[in-house]
Amino acid sequence: MSALRPLIEAYLADRPKLARGLEWLRGRRYRVGELSRGSEAAPLAVVIAHRRRDAFHARRIALAFEQDWPAVPSSCQEAYEVVLAGAPDLIVLDLRRQNRCGCLGHRHPIVRAEPFSVVHEAFGGGTVGEIDIAWQQVEAWPALPLEETALDARFFEGSRLDEFHERQARLRLLSVFLHETNHLVNPHEPEESVRARSVSFYREALLHYVEEACATMSFTIDRSFSRME
Repeated sequence: MSALRPLIEAYLADRPKLARGLEWLRGRRYRVGELSRGSEAAPLAVVIAHRRRDAFHARRIALAFEQDWPAVPSSCQEAYEVVLAGAPDLIVLDLRRQNRCGCLGHRHPIVRAEPFSVVHEAFGGGTVGEIDIAWQQVEAWPALPLEETALDARFFEGSRLDEFHERQARLRLLSVFLHETNHLVNPHEPEESVRARSVSFYREALLHYVEEACATMSFTIDRSFSRME
């Protein structure tokens, strides 16, 4: 666990009641997650700032960090090793439904989330950065239109197809998070380079999941046939 995570959770809980009450009335919520940066580095702490009505999608992103990221191929993690090593100690992720400009996300040169706009002693002197992600636009994003259609056809109707779509949604969010973190850490890197890295991550991670899921499905079918003999 990140050393910052319990500090952040305690800080959010201990703020003045008036500030917390006003946020509660506005429907503003915070969820703390973390992303592993390897066995020798402290995990990256992420505060997912969201509206109450978007709690499901905040949880989905937290699952992408803590369940899907460790399961992607090592080559996917290595592609972001330098980026994550240079990331701030804490990233505030402003989760939105839409961005008026149509973008999936942005890096923010200045932290705007009120509880984190000033570095507090509660953060242990850690650095803070901020990005946003528009989850509805990410869901509608034609990341790999032909490949995704072909992969979708490999699953039958039912729970397996639902599992595929859920993992697909989480990996999309994870790839956009990594994309915007890349911009946050290296603001002068060309967009083409950053995009190529994030799309490659998404393709490789999704293919890896499908291959493992189909292998498990085949094994289950083979065993069911053996019991019928």
